[in-house]
Amino acid sequence: MGDGYTDPPGRRVELCPDEPADDVRHKVHLNTFGFFKDGYMVVNVSSLSVNEPEGATDKDTTIGFSLDRTKNDGFSSYLDEDVNYCILKKQSVSVTVLILDISRSEVRLRSPPEAGTQLPRIVFLKAEQVRGRSPEPGVGPAPAATQTPRSPDRGKSKRSTVDSKATGEKSFSVRNSDGAVSFQFFFNISTDDQEGLYSLYFHKCSGNEVRPGDQLSFSLDIEITEKNPDSYLSAGEIPLPKLYVSMAFFFFLSGTVWIHVLRKRRNDVFKIHWLMAALPFTKSLSLVFHAVDYHYISSQGFPIEGWAVVYYITHLLKGALLFITIALIGTGWAFIKHILSDKDKKIFMIVIPLQVLANVAYIIIESTEEGTTEYGLWKDSLFLVDLLCCGAILFPVVWSIRHLQEASATDGKAAINLAKLKLFRHYYVLIVCYIYFTRIIAFLLKLAVPFQWKWLYQLLDETATLVFFVLTGCKFRPASDNPYLQLSQEDDLEMESVVTTSGVMENMKKVKKVTNGSVEPQGDWEGTA
Repeated sequence: MGDGYTDPPGRRVELCPDEPADDVRHKVHLNTFGFFKDGYMVVNVSSLSVNEPEGATDKDTTIGFSLDRTKNDGFSSYLDEDVNYCILKKQSVSVTVLILDISRSEVRLRSPPEAGTQLPRIVFLKAEQVRGRSPEPGVGPAPAATQTPRSPDRGKSKRSTVDSKATGEKSFSVRNSDGAVSFQFFFNISTDDQEGLYSLYFHKCSGNEVRPGDQLSFSLDIEITEKNPDSYLSAGEIPLPKLYVSMAFFFFLSGTVWIHVLRKRRNDVFKIHWLMAALPFTKSLSLVFHAVDYHYISSQGFPIEGWAVVYYITHLLKGALLFITIALIGTGWAFIKHILSDKDKKIFMIVIPLQVLANVAYIIIESTEEGTTEYGLWKDSLFLVDLLCCGAILFPVVWSIRHLQEASATDGKAAINLAKLKLFRHYYVLIVCYIYFTRIIAFLLKLAVPFQWKWLYQLLDETATLVFFVLTGCKFRPASDNPYLQLSQEDDLEMESVVTTSGVMENMKKVKKVTNGSVEPQGDWEGTA
């Protein structure tokens, strides 16, 4: 969140590498935002420069921006082509393109035929206004304010030929300071047909004269302000504050019910039950702080750092606690064994650091602008680490199932072990379903639903988590008839055998008592030391 605009607050994206050769990407996804009618976007490019290799000319390179509109979060086909594909050089595409000509200090705007009806018209400001205060459309969503910025003088357009007019191409002058250009443009969503999910990209296309080994780098400082009529949130994120508060209430309610069950069944409660009790309350706090964070973004355009930090802390605790609890239940700790085996400990040595890394990646993604190099790196890392965590927590359950399958063939233990085996199989299916719903199905839903219903992704994710918590609590509740908590009679006999043959009794021997010439059947222990 930047400090470029004082009124209104906006989102600032800075792509200024310390060394020019650092950023050599051919396509940069700057942002994606869902707009309702009367929403607007203001883009202020304060500095854009290209460092061309030796011997190259400006004709060898084409740089510019593209603005695409879709109805959902799916990717546009023309943006997923190979590296050599350059949308800036294509004429027949239904996307608005801005092509920069640094040597001429101008930008060419190429609009598709549907511009003005299904796509908004882009309006440029004069070069001397770029460093001034943001235009009136940035102050409020009122339709009348969209007419205050003035289009640049037609006399400054140097390439308004007959062919350019036929293709809907116009030219506008930009400010050029030692090879670094700056300009500003905006657009308003004036009709219902123009509503949609808008994505802004930066493109850098190398010509045929550029050798494959030459790296063409760029430096870009850009500020983007985007707003819907009543919120700075994207169209699909506007309901999120209310959704998070509602789900926080349900998680808090489930935690309260669980505490009541634990107090009612005190004799059957283990340590793991109290660990399970902390989970819904931590989740509830995390959702409340997340809702507050989104509320300030919605009303002010930027988060309050204090609330954001508190949310990140509770989110980190919730994530670590969730995976630790799932793994402990899977190993059977505190229920049927009080000591973890070396194999179980290795799982926790893997899961806990991975989960911490996943949460750190999530925090960095939330606090990093979408167009930066680090954003893509941490986003890919989060997906990989989260996938590894989900796979790792399944191993203790699989090991327990295999152990119970072997133990079920033992005489005298078949019934209780089969009951435990059935319960573990249900728990395994429950974990797999939870992973599928929150990682795969929710993601596919996010891509398929219309842009204004994007919040359904979060609703499915939070609902699946709540159902998982409730079902796990029902299956492993503190009850005497729960097969997971029962120990067979043979287990008690084995424990007695272990005690009687331990080091405490190794110097003891059993003797018979003789009373009045008769031998009593009972025996006493006598020390020989």
